[in-house]
Amino acid sequence: MTGDQEALPGAGSAGLPVPTPDQERLARAALTRLVEPGTAVIGRWLATRSAFALLELLRRGARHPELRIDQVRRAALRERLAGLDPAADLARVTSLGGRFLIPDDPEWPSQLADLGEAAPIGLWVVGTGSLRLLALRSVAVVGSRACTEYGAHVATELGAALAERGWVVCSGAAYGVDAAAHRGALAVGGMTVAVLASGVDVEYPRGHSGLIRRIREQGQLVSEHPPGEHPNRFRFVLRNRVLAALTRGTVVVEAAHRSGALSTARRAIELNRHTMGVCGPITSELSVGVHELLRGGGATLVTSAAEVIELIGAVGADLPPPRRSVPRPRDLLAPAAARVLEAIPAGVAGVPVAALAVRTALSMDVVLKQLYELCSLGFVERTGSHWRIVPSRTGE
Repeated sequence: MTGDQEALPGAGSAGLPVPTPDQERLARAALTRLVEPGTAVIGRWLATRSAFALLELLRRGARHPELRIDQVRRAALRERLAGLDPAADLARVTSLGGRFLIPDDPEWPSQLADLGEAAPIGLWVVGTGSLRLLALRSVAVVGSRACTEYGAHVATELGAALAERGWVVCSGAAYGVDAAAHRGALAVGGMTVAVLASGVDVEYPRGHSGLIRRIREQGQLVSEHPPGEHPNRFRFVLRNRVLAALTRGTVVVEAAHRSGALSTARRAIELNRHTMGVCGPITSELSVGVHELLRGGGATLVTSAAEVIELIGAVGADLPPPRRSVPRPRDLLAPAAARVLEAIPAGVAGVPVAALAVRTALSMDVVLKQLYELCSLGFVERTGSHWRIVPSRTGE
C-alpha cells in the first residue's frame, strides 16, 4: 500500500475504519458544517462508504482513489475540520427539542435517495412527528416572495384546504407564497413543514420569527445546515432540491420568469414528482414563469386543493367531486314554456298575447296556456290584456 493510500487505525478489509453508529452520526454532523450541501464528490463517497472514514482520511491528509479532492482543497478542509465540534452541535439541537437524522435512522425519508450524489448528508430537525411519515403525505407549495394579493390568497386557500384533508404542507418559510401556504395550514390546525436555508435555530427572515416559532410548535423545521448557520443565495437554491425530493408533488402558485420557485419545480420534474401550476392573470409578470411551465408541458394546471390531491393521492381514492352547475328554475321549464318566456322582453310594461304568438311562431291558444303555467310558477304576471315578467325574476 502506497503512502497516499496508507491504512488507518481500526481499518476493515477495505482499508477504511468501520464506525459505530454514534461515530457515524458525529461524522455526518461535522460534514454538514465542513462542506456545502449537494457536494458531488462527498455524495459519491457517502453512497458506498462512511462519513467517519472520510473524516479520518481528511484528518491524516491521506488520499484515496475514490476521493478526488485536490491537495489545496484537502488541506483547507483539514484545517477547518480541526476547529469543528459536532458534539456541541448535537447538544445544541437536542436542547431545542430536536434531533439530527442520518440515512440509517428509521425516521429518514427514503425518497431523498432519488437525489443521488446530491442527497443530504443529514437533516437537522426540530418539531413534532416523524419526518418520514409526514413526507409520505406531503405537498410543496412554492412561489414568488413578492407575490400579489391573488397569489397570497390562492396559497393560503391551498394550504388550508390541503391541511384539512390530512396533507402536510411544505414550503420554505420565505416571504410571499411560502408564508401564505404555511399560515393557511396553521390556521386550520394542520401540519406544515418548513425546509430552511439556515440552521433550525436561526429565525430567517427576521420578519417571520413568529411564524417560524409557530411552525416549530405545530409542525417541523428541517435543514441541512447545523445550528447557527445563516443563509445565502446559493443555499436557497440548494434547499429547493430537498423540498422537491421530500414531497409527493410541487405546486407553483406565482413565479416570474426567473423566479427561484421555478428551480423547485424543475427539480420536481427531474425527480418524476408531480409538478403543478396555478394559472394567474396573463397581464401579471409574476405569473409568466408559471404559464411557461404549463405551456411547456412540465406541469399540470390545478385550481384547487381537490385537483392537487387527485394527482398526488392514491389512484382512484382521492378523486375530486365532479363539478356540476346548479340548474336555474327556468332551466327546468318545458321547451314551449321556455320559448314563450324568452319572447317577453324584460323591463317592459307588458306584451299582448298576439305579439307573443308572432314572436314564438306558436298559436295564441298554446301561448296563452304557457303563460298561465308560467304565471303559476311565478315567472310572469298579467296586467290587463298584457303579460310581463315578474320584476323579481328579471335577473334569472
